[in-house]
Amino acid sequence: MALVHDFGHTPFGHTGEDALHEVLEPYGGFDHNAQSLRIVTKLERRYAEFDGLNLTWETLEGLVKHNGPLETKAGEGTRGPVPQPIRDYCELHDLEIASYAGLEAQVAAIADDIAYNTHDIDDGLRSGYLSFDMLEEVPFLAGLMKEVRDRYPHLEADRFTHEIMRRQITRMVEDVIGVAQARLAALRPQSAADIRASDRTVATFSDEMAETDRQIKKLLFSRIYRHPDIMRIRAGAAQIVTDLFHAYMADPALMRSHYWVNHIAGLNEPARARHVGDYLAGMTDTYAVRTHSELFDQTPDLR
Repeated sequence: MALVHDFGHTPFGHTGEDALHEVLEPYGGFDHNAQSLRIVTKLERRYAEFDGLNLTWETLEGLVKHNGPLETKAGEGTRGPVPQPIRDYCELHDLEIASYAGLEAQVAAIADDIAYNTHDIDDGLRSGYLSFDMLEEVPFLAGLMKEVRDRYPHLEADRFTHEIMRRQITRMVEDVIGVAQARLAALRPQSAADIRASDRTVATFSDEMAETDRQIKKLLFSRIYRHPDIMRIRAGAAQIVTDLFHAYMADPALMRSHYWVNHIAGLNEPARARHVGDYLAGMTDTYAVRTHSELFDQTPDLR
């Protein structure tokens, strides 16, 4: 599961996703999980007899549903319209998008959340966007720091940071394990199907830890994600993605390394836009910046 959890990456992370969604909105938008599904079922070209990768049903359904059901039993979207690539694939192989994912996928999703929070705090401290005083805004983190200071009163900053992070991961993992064990004991599943048919996520935070998670995210948004320096970089990254999209739409031949480039020019506009989105979504940050500098006179400075 972890192998394919981030297949639908874009250049510049969430900023690239937002920019792609905006330019592709007239053609159905861009969705991270739907793009992951397209990559592993259609866009990868490795086998002689079929496109995509030879993945199990459980891996595919976990890939699109690891954050919960995509629609209700009545067919209504739980988080807005279900992306069309997911609906199209379900016509071929039903991924049961009204049910929860299997337990492995749920664990992958919550582990991803824990990792993001912890490493973003670590990065924030190292970059200077966060300070230990700022972490005091979150009672959970304040408690961890007091615990470390009491035990190691003269610890240097790098070791102090590491001790906070390892304790944060441990407490969050232990919390998820405790919730999962309690819910499994109540559910008493006899098969993986019983997990999918449950009316709630099994592997998740307790209410108390979920509140801590919200407080940490609020801290990260206010101190890092919305910092003027980061917003400037994000605006530049979005401009690069947008510029490249319009350039490739106007002249698909510029996508020299795309294996469908000779086919794209003859497609209608929505189909061409989807192929351009596929090409852009597969770029690394460095490649996107270099390509933009080759096609345009001025490229935003992302330093």
